[in-house]
Amino acid sequence: AHHTHSSSSDFDCHELQVDQRGIRGFIEPSSTLVVNKRKKFTMTESKSTNLLLALCYLTIPALWGASQVILIPYVVHLLVLVTAILYIACHWSLILREEPTVDADGNSTSASSAGETLRKEDAMQFPIMGSLSLFSLYLAFRFLDKEMVNLIIGGYFALVGTMALTATIAPALSIIIPLGFMKKKFHWATQINHPLPAFLGGESPWELEIEFSMAEGLAFIKSAIFCYFYVTTKSWPLNNVLGICFCIQGIERFSLGTYKIGAILLVGLFFYDIFWVFGTDVMVTVAKNLDGPIKILFPRSLTPNPETGKIDLSLLGLGDIVIPGFFLALLLRFDAHKSDVSTKSPINVHASFPKPYFHSCLIAYILGLITTLYVMIAFNAAQPALLYLVPACLGSSLLCAVVRGEIKELFDYSEEEEEEEEEQTEKKDTAAKKDD
Repeated sequence: AHHTHSSSSDFDCHELQVDQRGIRGFIEPSSTLVVNKRKKFTMTESKSTNLLLALCYLTIPALWGASQVILIPYVVHLLVLVTAILYIACHWSLILREEPTVDADGNSTSASSAGETLRKEDAMQFPIMGSLSLFSLYLAFRFLDKEMVNLIIGGYFALVGTMALTATIAPALSIIIPLGFMKKKFHWATQINHPLPAFLGGESPWELEIEFSMAEGLAFIKSAIFCYFYVTTKSWPLNNVLGICFCIQGIERFSLGTYKIGAILLVGLFFYDIFWVFGTDVMVTVAKNLDGPIKILFPRSLTPNPETGKIDLSLLGLGDIVIPGFFLALLLRFDAHKSDVSTKSPINVHASFPKPYFHSCLIAYILGLITTLYVMIAFNAAQPALLYLVPACLGSSLLCAVVRGEIKELFDYSEEEEEEEEEQTEKKDTAAKKDD
Protein backbone atom coordinates (compact mmCIF):
# COMPACT_ATOMS: atom_id res chain seq x y z
CA ALA A 1 0.00 0.00 0.00
CA HIS A 2 1.41 3.33 -0.97
CA HIS A 3 0.54 6.68 0.39
CA THR A 4 0.49 10.30 -0.63
CA HIS A 5 2.83 12.66 1.05
CA SER A 6 3.44 16.33 1.45
CA SER A 7 6.45 18.60 1.21
CA SER A 8 6.79 22.32 0.67
CA SER A 9 4.85 21.95 -2.56
CA ASP A 10 3.20 18.57 -2.10
CA PHE A 11 0.56 17.14 0.13
CA ASP A 12 -1.48 13.98 0.44
CA CYS A 13 -4.46 13.32 -1.72
CA HIS A 14 -6.51 10.23 -2.08
CA GLU A 15 -9.24 8.51 -3.99
CA LEU A 16 -12.80 8.97 -4.99
CA GLN A 17 -15.39 7.86 -7.43
CA VAL A 18 -18.81 8.52 -8.95
CA ASP A 19 -21.46 6.22 -10.34
CA GLN A 20 -24.65 6.08 -12.40
CA ARG A 21 -27.94 4.88 -10.95
CA GLY A 22 -29.65 1.96 -12.61
CA ILE A 23 -33.40 1.32 -12.58
CA ARG A 24 -34.99 -2.00 -11.89
CA GLY A 25 -38.56 -3.28 -11.42
CA PHE A 26 -40.10 -4.00 -8.04
CA ILE A 27 -40.66 -7.47 -6.59
CA GLU A 28 -42.69 -9.64 -8.95
CA PRO A 29 -45.98 -11.16 -7.73
CA SER A 30 -45.46 -14.57 -9.36
CA SER A 31 -42.75 -16.91 -10.55
CA THR A 32 -43.85 -16.43 -14.16
CA LEU A 33 -43.37 -12.71 -13.89
CA VAL A 34 -39.97 -13.26 -12.30
CA VAL A 35 -38.78 -15.06 -15.42
CA ASN A 36 -40.25 -12.42 -17.71
CA LYS A 37 -38.82 -9.56 -15.69
CA ARG A 38 -35.36 -11.10 -15.69
CA LYS A 39 -35.50 -11.63 -19.43
CA LYS A 40 -36.39 -7.99 -19.89
CA PHE A 41 -33.62 -6.94 -17.54
CA THR A 42 -31.11 -9.00 -19.52
CA MET A 43 -32.26 -7.37 -22.74
CA THR A 44 -31.84 -3.95 -21.15
CA GLU A 45 -28.32 -4.94 -20.11
CA SER A 46 -27.30 -5.84 -23.62
CA LYS A 47 -28.57 -2.57 -25.11
CA SER A 48 -27.74 -0.12 -22.33
CA THR A 49 -24.85 2.32 -22.39
CA ASN A 50 -23.47 3.85 -19.24
CA LEU A 51 -23.11 7.47 -20.32
CA LEU A 52 -21.06 8.34 -17.25
CA LEU A 53 -18.63 5.53 -18.04
CA ALA A 54 -18.32 6.84 -21.60
CA LEU A 55 -17.74 10.33 -20.22
CA CYS A 56 -14.95 9.00 -18.00
CA TYR A 57 -13.23 7.52 -21.06
CA LEU A 58 -13.09 11.03 -22.52
CA THR A 59 -12.27 12.79 -19.25
CA ILE A 60 -8.93 11.10 -18.58
CA PRO A 61 -7.20 11.97 -21.89
CA ALA A 62 -8.84 15.42 -21.91
CA LEU A 63 -7.50 16.23 -18.43
CA TRP A 64 -4.09 14.77 -19.29
CA GLY A 65 -3.74 17.02 -22.32
CA ALA A 66 -5.34 20.15 -20.89
CA SER A 67 -3.29 20.08 -17.67
CA GLN A 68 -0.10 20.54 -19.69
CA VAL A 69 -1.21 23.84 -21.21
CA ILE A 70 -3.87 25.12 -18.79
CA LEU A 71 -3.38 25.52 -15.05
CA ILE A 72 -6.22 23.48 -13.54
CA PRO A 73 -6.70 23.92 -9.77
CA TYR A 74 -4.96 20.85 -8.42
CA VAL A 75 -7.81 19.93 -6.05
CA VAL A 76 -10.29 19.93 -8.94
CA HIS A 77 -7.81 18.09 -11.14
CA LEU A 78 -7.29 15.43 -8.48
CA LEU A 79 -10.97 14.88 -7.72
CA VAL A 80 -12.07 14.64 -11.33
CA LEU A 81 -9.18 12.44 -12.49
CA VAL A 82 -9.38 9.98 -9.62
CA THR A 83 -13.16 9.81 -10.03
CA ALA A 84 -12.77 8.82 -13.67
CA ILE A 85 -10.03 6.28 -12.91
CA LEU A 86 -12.02 4.52 -10.23
CA TYR A 87 -15.29 4.59 -12.10
CA ILE A 88 -13.69 2.92 -15.12
CA ALA A 89 -11.65 0.42 -13.09
CA CYS A 90 -14.53 -0.69 -10.86
CA HIS A 91 -16.87 -1.22 -13.80
CA TRP A 92 -14.22 -3.10 -15.77
CA SER A 93 -13.85 -5.36 -12.72
CA LEU A 94 -17.33 -6.72 -13.48
CA ILE A 95 -15.59 -9.16 -15.84
CA LEU A 96 -14.50 -11.05 -12.71
CA ARG A 97 -18.11 -12.29 -12.52
CA GLU A 98 -17.95 -13.90 -15.97
CA GLU A 99 -18.75 -17.60 -16.17
CA PRO A 100 -16.09 -19.80 -17.80
CA THR A 101 -16.83 -20.96 -21.33
CA VAL A 102 -15.60 -24.08 -23.12
CA ASP A 103 -13.71 -23.62 -26.39
CA ALA A 104 -13.54 -25.99 -29.37
CA ASP A 105 -10.74 -28.00 -27.75
CA GLY A 106 -12.76 -28.51 -24.57
CA ASN A 107 -10.68 -26.09 -22.54
CA SER A 108 -12.39 -23.85 -20.02
CA THR A 109 -11.72 -20.18 -20.73
CA SER A 110 -12.95 -16.93 -19.23
CA ALA A 111 -12.19 -13.23 -19.45
CA SER A 112 -11.72 -13.37 -15.69
CA SER A 113 -9.06 -16.10 -15.84
CA ALA A 114 -6.30 -13.51 -15.42
CA GLY A 115 -7.84 -12.26 -12.18
CA GLU A 116 -6.44 -12.93 -8.72
CA THR A 117 -8.38 -13.48 -5.49
CA LEU A 118 -6.98 -12.47 -2.12
CA ARG A 119 -7.00 -15.08 0.64
CA LYS A 120 -7.63 -14.35 4.30
CA GLU A 121 -4.06 -15.25 5.21
CA ASP A 122 -2.70 -12.89 2.56
CA ALA A 123 -4.89 -10.04 3.82
CA MET A 124 -3.57 -10.51 7.35
CA GLN A 125 0.06 -10.60 6.16
CA PHE A 126 -0.28 -7.70 3.71
CA PRO A 127 0.56 -4.89 6.20
CA ILE A 128 3.59 -6.85 7.42
CA MET A 129 4.91 -7.51 3.93
CA GLY A 130 4.18 -3.92 2.96
CA SER A 131 6.11 -2.68 5.98
CA LEU A 132 9.11 -4.84 5.11
CA SER A 133 9.12 -3.57 1.53
CA LEU A 134 8.72 0.04 2.61
CA PHE A 135 11.48 -0.15 5.22
CA SER A 136 13.79 -1.92 2.74
CA LEU A 137 13.37 0.95 0.31
CA TYR A 138 14.01 3.41 3.13
CA LEU A 139 17.30 1.68 4.01
CA ALA A 140 18.28 1.55 0.34
CA PHE A 141 17.86 5.30 -0.01
CA ARG A 142 19.67 5.94 3.26
CA PHE A 143 22.78 3.80 2.62
CA LEU A 144 22.99 3.26 -1.15
CA ASP A 145 23.38 5.57 -4.09
CA LYS A 146 20.00 7.17 -4.76
CA GLU A 147 20.48 7.28 -8.53
CA MET A 148 21.42 3.59 -8.68
CA VAL A 149 18.37 2.59 -6.63
CA ASN A 150 16.07 4.63 -8.86
CA LEU A 151 17.73 3.18 -11.98
CA ILE A 152 17.01 -0.38 -10.86
CA ILE A 153 13.47 0.44 -9.79
CA GLY A 154 12.94 2.42 -12.99
CA GLY A 155 13.91 -0.61 -15.08
CA TYR A 156 11.45 -2.77 -13.18
CA PHE A 157 8.63 -0.28 -13.62
CA ALA A 158 9.45 0.03 -17.32
CA LEU A 159 8.85 -3.70 -17.79
CA VAL A 160 5.72 -3.79 -15.66
CA GLY A 161 4.49 -0.54 -17.18
CA THR A 162 4.87 -1.94 -20.69
CA MET A 163 2.60 -4.86 -19.81
CA ALA A 164 0.05 -2.68 -18.00
CA LEU A 165 -0.07 -0.15 -20.82
CA THR A 166 -0.41 -2.94 -23.40
CA ALA A 167 -3.35 -4.49 -21.53
CA THR A 168 -5.03 -1.08 -21.32
CA ILE A 169 -4.72 0.13 -24.90
CA ALA A 170 -4.99 -3.17 -26.82
CA PRO A 171 -8.82 -3.32 -26.48
CA ALA A 172 -9.02 0.31 -27.62
CA LEU A 173 -6.95 -0.47 -30.73
CA SER A 174 -9.35 -3.26 -31.64
CA ILE A 175 -12.23 -0.78 -31.50
CA ILE A 176 -10.47 2.15 -33.19
CA ILE A 177 -9.17 -0.07 -36.01
CA PRO A 178 -12.08 -2.51 -36.54
CA LEU A 179 -10.28 -4.66 -39.09
CA GLY A 180 -10.32 -8.44 -39.09
CA PHE A 181 -6.54 -8.82 -39.02
CA MET A 182 -6.39 -6.91 -35.70
CA LYS A 183 -7.97 -9.94 -34.02
CA LYS A 184 -5.69 -12.46 -35.72
CA LYS A 185 -3.94 -14.64 -33.14
CA PHE A 186 -0.26 -15.54 -33.15
CA HIS A 187 1.05 -18.48 -31.17
CA TRP A 188 4.62 -19.44 -30.28
CA ALA A 189 5.79 -22.24 -28.01
CA THR A 190 9.14 -23.83 -27.22
CA GLN A 191 10.87 -26.01 -24.65
CA ILE A 192 14.17 -25.26 -22.92
CA ASN A 193 16.15 -27.96 -21.13
CA HIS A 194 17.86 -26.89 -17.94
CA PRO A 195 20.37 -28.61 -15.62
CA LEU A 196 18.89 -27.25 -12.39
CA PRO A 197 17.52 -29.64 -9.76
CA ALA A 198 13.74 -29.89 -9.66
CA PHE A 199 13.46 -28.10 -6.30
CA LEU A 200 15.16 -25.03 -7.82
CA GLY A 201 14.14 -24.90 -11.46
CA GLY A 202 11.16 -27.20 -11.57
CA GLU A 203 10.76 -30.01 -14.05
CA SER A 204 12.90 -29.97 -17.19
CA PRO A 205 12.30 -28.80 -19.85
CA TRP A 206 10.77 -25.41 -19.24
CA GLU A 207 7.76 -24.86 -21.46
CA LEU A 208 7.44 -21.33 -22.83
CA GLU A 209 4.29 -20.31 -24.63
CA ILE A 210 3.17 -16.91 -25.96
CA GLU A 211 -0.15 -16.11 -27.61
CA PHE A 212 -1.20 -12.63 -28.70
CA SER A 213 -3.39 -10.84 -31.22
CA MET A 214 -2.25 -8.28 -33.77
CA ALA A 215 -3.80 -5.53 -31.63
CA GLU A 216 -1.85 -6.73 -28.59
CA GLY A 217 1.36 -6.90 -30.61
CA LEU A 218 1.00 -3.34 -31.87
CA ALA A 219 0.04 -2.17 -28.38
CA PHE A 220 3.13 -3.83 -26.92
CA ILE A 221 5.46 -2.10 -29.40
CA LYS A 222 3.89 1.29 -28.72
CA SER A 223 3.99 0.67 -24.96
CA ALA A 224 7.67 -0.29 -25.04
CA ILE A 225 8.54 2.90 -26.93
CA PHE A 226 6.45 4.94 -24.49
CA CYS A 227 8.19 3.41 -21.45
CA TYR A 228 11.60 4.05 -23.01
CA PHE A 229 10.79 7.75 -23.24
CA TYR A 230 9.47 7.71 -19.66
CA VAL A 231 12.67 6.16 -18.28
CA THR A 232 14.87 8.61 -20.16
CA THR A 233 12.86 11.78 -19.47
CA LYS A 234 10.97 11.09 -16.19
CA SER A 235 8.28 13.42 -17.52
CA TRP A 236 5.34 13.90 -15.15
CA PRO A 237 2.69 13.47 -17.91
CA LEU A 238 4.26 10.13 -18.90
CA ASN A 239 4.44 9.17 -15.22
CA ASN A 240 0.71 9.79 -14.92
CA VAL A 241 -0.12 7.59 -17.90
CA LEU A 242 1.65 4.63 -16.29
CA GLY A 243 0.13 5.38 -12.88
CA ILE A 244 -3.38 5.46 -14.36
CA CYS A 245 -2.79 2.15 -16.17
CA PHE A 246 -1.50 0.52 -12.97
CA CYS A 247 -4.65 1.61 -11.12
CA ILE A 248 -7.08 0.42 -13.79
CA GLN A 249 -5.39 -2.92 -14.39
CA GLY A 250 -4.92 -3.61 -10.67
CA ILE A 251 -8.52 -2.94 -9.66
CA GLU A 252 -9.91 -4.66 -12.75
CA ARG A 253 -8.04 -7.92 -12.20
CA PHE A 254 -7.94 -8.27 -8.41
CA SER A 255 -10.71 -9.51 -6.13
CA LEU A 256 -10.83 -9.28 -2.36
CA GLY A 257 -12.86 -12.50 -2.36
CA THR A 258 -15.26 -11.61 0.44
CA TYR A 259 -16.38 -8.57 2.38
CA LYS A 260 -14.73 -9.94 5.53
CA ILE A 261 -11.37 -10.31 3.80
CA GLY A 262 -11.71 -6.77 2.49
CA ALA A 263 -12.42 -5.51 6.00
CA ILE A 264 -9.35 -7.34 7.37
CA LEU A 265 -7.16 -5.78 4.69
CA LEU A 266 -8.49 -2.26 5.23
CA VAL A 267 -8.21 -2.41 9.02
CA GLY A 268 -4.65 -3.74 8.79
CA LEU A 269 -3.61 -0.98 6.39
CA PHE A 270 -5.41 1.56 8.58
CA PHE A 271 -2.86 0.96 11.34
CA TYR A 272 -0.03 0.51 8.80
CA ASP A 273 -0.67 3.96 7.35
CA ILE A 274 -0.96 5.68 10.72
CA PHE A 275 2.26 4.15 12.05
CA TRP A 276 4.49 4.88 9.05
CA VAL A 277 3.21 8.44 8.59
CA PHE A 278 2.82 9.67 12.17
CA GLY A 279 5.33 7.37 13.89
CA THR A 280 8.31 7.67 11.54
CA ASP A 281 9.68 9.59 8.57
CA VAL A 282 9.93 6.40 6.50
CA MET A 283 6.83 6.87 4.33
CA VAL A 284 7.52 10.50 3.49
CA THR A 285 11.23 9.83 2.81
CA VAL A 286 10.50 7.01 0.38
CA ALA A 287 7.79 9.00 -1.42
CA LYS A 288 10.09 11.98 -1.92
CA ASN A 289 13.08 9.96 -3.11
CA LEU A 290 11.50 7.18 -5.13
CA ASP A 291 11.37 8.36 -8.73
CA GLY A 292 8.83 5.98 -10.24
CA PRO A 293 5.17 5.78 -11.32
CA ILE A 294 3.92 4.91 -7.83
CA LYS A 295 2.07 8.21 -7.67
CA ILE A 296 0.02 10.54 -9.83
CA LEU A 297 1.33 14.09 -10.11
CA PHE A 298 -0.71 17.29 -10.30
CA PRO A 299 0.93 20.54 -11.45
CA ARG A 300 0.48 23.56 -9.20
CA SER A 301 2.06 25.89 -11.74
CA LEU A 302 3.05 25.80 -15.40
CA THR A 303 6.25 27.80 -14.97
CA PRO A 304 9.37 26.32 -13.35
CA ASN A 305 10.20 27.31 -9.81
CA PRO A 306 13.22 29.71 -9.93
CA GLU A 307 14.90 27.88 -7.04
CA THR A 308 14.51 24.30 -8.31
CA GLY A 309 14.11 24.81 -12.05
CA LYS A 310 11.10 22.47 -11.98
CA ILE A 311 7.37 23.07 -11.80
CA ASP A 312 5.73 22.55 -8.41
CA LEU A 313 3.75 19.34 -8.19
CA SER A 314 1.33 17.78 -5.72
CA LEU A 315 1.17 14.02 -5.59
CA LEU A 316 -1.26 11.19 -4.95
CA GLY A 317 0.03 7.72 -4.02
CA LEU A 318 -1.38 4.87 -6.09
CA GLY A 319 -2.05 2.81 -2.97
CA ASP A 320 -4.61 5.37 -1.84
CA ILE A 321 -6.48 4.79 -5.08
CA VAL A 322 -6.03 1.05 -5.54
CA ILE A 323 -6.62 -0.29 -2.02
CA PRO A 324 -10.00 1.41 -1.46
CA GLY A 325 -10.67 0.76 -5.15
CA PHE A 326 -10.54 -3.00 -4.50
CA PHE A 327 -13.22 -2.55 -1.85
CA LEU A 328 -15.43 -0.33 -4.02
CA ALA A 329 -15.17 -2.81 -6.90
CA LEU A 330 -16.21 -5.66 -4.59
CA LEU A 331 -19.29 -3.70 -3.51
CA LEU A 332 -20.16 -2.97 -7.15
CA ARG A 333 -19.99 -6.68 -7.98
CA PHE A 334 -22.13 -7.43 -4.92
CA ASP A 335 -24.71 -4.97 -6.25
CA ALA A 336 -24.60 -6.78 -9.59
CA HIS A 337 -25.01 -10.11 -7.79
CA LYS A 338 -28.03 -8.78 -5.88
CA SER A 339 -29.62 -7.59 -9.13
CA ASP A 340 -29.05 -10.93 -10.92
CA VAL A 341 -26.99 -9.25 -13.62
CA SER A 342 -26.02 -11.80 -16.27
CA THR A 343 -22.65 -13.50 -15.83
CA LYS A 344 -22.60 -14.95 -19.35
CA SER A 345 -19.75 -14.05 -21.67
CA PRO A 346 -19.17 -11.36 -22.75
CA ILE A 347 -19.88 -9.26 -19.67
CA ASN A 348 -21.46 -5.87 -20.42
CA VAL A 349 -19.73 -3.31 -18.20
CA HIS A 350 -22.33 -0.75 -19.29
CA ALA A 351 -25.20 -2.77 -17.77
CA SER A 352 -27.58 -0.62 -15.73
CA PHE A 353 -28.60 -1.94 -12.30
CA PRO A 354 -29.17 -0.56 -8.78
CA LYS A 355 -25.91 0.17 -6.94
CA PRO A 356 -26.83 1.10 -3.34
CA TYR A 357 -23.66 -0.26 -1.71
CA PHE A 358 -21.40 1.22 -4.35
CA HIS A 359 -23.10 4.60 -4.17
CA SER A 360 -23.18 4.80 -0.37
CA CYS A 361 -19.51 3.84 -0.09
CA LEU A 362 -18.64 6.30 -2.83
CA ILE A 363 -20.36 9.19 -1.08
CA ALA A 364 -18.69 8.31 2.22
CA TYR A 365 -15.36 8.01 0.48
CA ILE A 366 -15.70 11.47 -1.04
CA LEU A 367 -16.47 12.88 2.41
CA GLY A 368 -13.43 11.09 3.81
CA LEU A 369 -11.29 12.46 1.00
CA ILE A 370 -12.54 15.99 1.57
CA THR A 371 -11.75 15.61 5.27
CA THR A 372 -8.24 14.42 4.42
CA LEU A 373 -7.63 17.37 2.12
CA TYR A 374 -8.98 19.85 4.66
CA VAL A 375 -6.78 18.52 7.48
CA MET A 376 -3.69 18.50 5.25
CA ILE A 377 -4.28 22.06 4.08
CA ALA A 378 -5.16 23.32 7.56
CA PHE A 379 -2.11 21.78 9.25
CA ASN A 380 0.21 21.79 6.20
CA ALA A 381 1.37 18.28 7.06
CA ALA A 382 1.21 14.79 5.58
CA GLN A 383 -1.80 12.77 6.67
CA PRO A 384 -2.41 9.00 6.58
CA ALA A 385 -5.33 8.95 4.16
CA LEU A 386 -6.60 5.59 5.35
CA LEU A 387 -7.15 7.10 8.78
CA TYR A 388 -10.16 8.82 7.23
CA LEU A 389 -11.02 6.56 4.31
CA VAL A 390 -11.18 3.16 6.04
CA PRO A 391 -13.86 4.21 8.57
CA ALA A 392 -15.72 5.92 5.74
CA CYS A 393 -15.74 2.84 3.49
CA LEU A 394 -16.45 0.25 6.16
CA GLY A 395 -18.96 2.39 8.06
CA SER A 396 -20.99 3.35 4.99
CA SER A 397 -21.22 -0.20 3.63
CA LEU A 398 -22.23 -1.61 7.02
CA LEU A 399 -24.82 1.13 7.51
CA CYS A 400 -26.27 0.41 4.07
CA ALA A 401 -26.50 -3.30 4.91
CA VAL A 402 -28.21 -2.57 8.25
CA VAL A 403 -30.76 -0.24 6.66
CA ARG A 404 -31.52 -2.80 3.94
CA GLY A 405 -31.52 -5.74 6.35
CA GLU A 406 -28.80 -7.52 4.37
CA ILE A 407 -25.93 -7.88 6.85
CA LYS A 408 -25.85 -11.67 6.59
CA GLU A 409 -26.06 -11.62 2.81
CA LEU A 410 -23.21 -9.10 2.57
CA PHE A 411 -21.01 -11.15 4.90
CA ASP A 412 -21.85 -14.42 3.10
CA TYR A 413 -21.11 -13.06 -0.40
CA SER A 414 -18.01 -14.78 -1.79
CA GLU A 415 -16.07 -14.72 -5.04
CA GLU A 416 -13.84 -17.66 -4.11
CA GLU A 417 -16.38 -20.47 -4.53
CA GLU A 418 -14.00 -22.86 -6.25
CA GLU A 419 -11.38 -22.54 -3.52
CA GLU A 420 -14.03 -23.02 -0.83
CA GLU A 421 -15.36 -26.12 -2.58
CA GLU A 422 -11.85 -27.55 -2.84
CA GLU A 423 -11.23 -26.92 0.88
CA GLN A 424 -14.53 -28.58 1.79
CA THR A 425 -13.67 -31.57 -0.40
CA GLU A 426 -10.25 -31.88 1.23
CA LYS A 427 -11.82 -31.74 4.69
CA LYS A 428 -14.31 -34.45 3.73
CA ASP A 429 -11.53 -36.66 2.32
CA THR A 430 -9.45 -36.15 5.46
CA ALA A 431 -12.42 -37.01 7.69
CA ALA A 432 -13.16 -40.11 5.60
CA LYS A 433 -9.53 -41.29 5.93
CA LYS A 434 -9.67 -40.83 9.70
CA ASP A 435 -12.89 -42.86 9.86
CA ASP A 436 -11.23 -45.66 7.85
